[in-house]
Amino acid sequence: MALMGNQPFLSVIIPMYNEEANVASTIARVEDVLKRWGRPFEIIPVNDGSTDHTLQALDALAAHDERIHVVSYWKNGGRGKALRYGFKAARGEYIATIDADLSYDPRYILDMAKVLDEESDIDVVLASAYMEGGAAVGVPTDRLFISKLGNRILQMAMPEKIHTVTCVVRCYRRAVIESLDLESNGKEIHLEILSKVLAMGFRIKEIPATLTARKKGKSKFAFRTTAVSHLIFTFFERPSLLFGMLGLILTVLGLGLGVYILLLYAQAALNPNRPLITLMVLFILGGMQILAFGFLASQISYLRNEVLRVRRAITLAIQAAEARPGQRGSTLGDASRPGT
Repeated sequence: MALMGNQPFLSVIIPMYNEEANVASTIARVEDVLKRWGRPFEIIPVNDGSTDHTLQALDALAAHDERIHVVSYWKNGGRGKALRYGFKAARGEYIATIDADLSYDPRYILDMAKVLDEESDIDVVLASAYMEGGAAVGVPTDRLFISKLGNRILQMAMPEKIHTVTCVVRCYRRAVIESLDLESNGKEIHLEILSKVLAMGFRIKEIPATLTARKKGKSKFAFRTTAVSHLIFTFFERPSLLFGMLGLILTVLGLGLGVYILLLYAQAALNPNRPLITLMVLFILGGMQILAFGFLASQISYLRNEVLRVRRAITLAIQAAEARPGQRGSTLGDASRPGT
């Protein structure tokens, strides 16, 4: 798609919540990197209802640089809400996202954009500290352990192996973002995006990156909230994990009780007053029912993915029709043409 006027080729979205200490240095470093690229760009810092002077600092920078477009709302909504607002404001053909504390160097933005330039079959590029060639420097051991463990668990919910599922540092083709109908407000938006992107058949590639510790400002990481939302997502995405494990455990317990009852019967030690047979039946029937629920939930998940694939096909057809010169809306049944 040809760019017109001051249309940026790359949009960089930076969610910010109480990042007053990082605003000036973050915007300066990102802008420094993007200037080397030689293509038009825009920086979209999203003020996620900050209670400090983050918004005032952003407005002061934007007043002197037309490439900085501040998005803001008054009440804190979470990283997901910030990204959704940023995606809505982005105008570039490539749309990148990055942390406000720059725990990943902004040079990875250009590395990811280069992949999209050179590999036309790739639609989304992720920066990964946990793949081969990636690294984590200066990150507290407990925080790193939790992050790695969480990503291992979340990998089970993904149809493809992705080493770093939760990282915000990504770059998308515009067609990908336009195909998504995002709902999450918290950090689970990273999981929602990957889930829907893979279900729609878009291609993902990871590049190795180095994760560093935050240098200024306070971390917004909340273990309990993040862990709960990620576990819920995992079971929603792969219901067979929850229902399958629980159903299998109950069924095995029931069968084990059955074997124990037979042994007691063989030894003439079976006590009719003990509820072993009732427990055995309850465990086996309960386990089989839960396994059946897991199968039904998996079918619903499969149907959801089919709907997402159809949505992608419709979106791409509309985009193709809009890009076709001299013809508008033919995909939607509008036969009108200029001059008719």
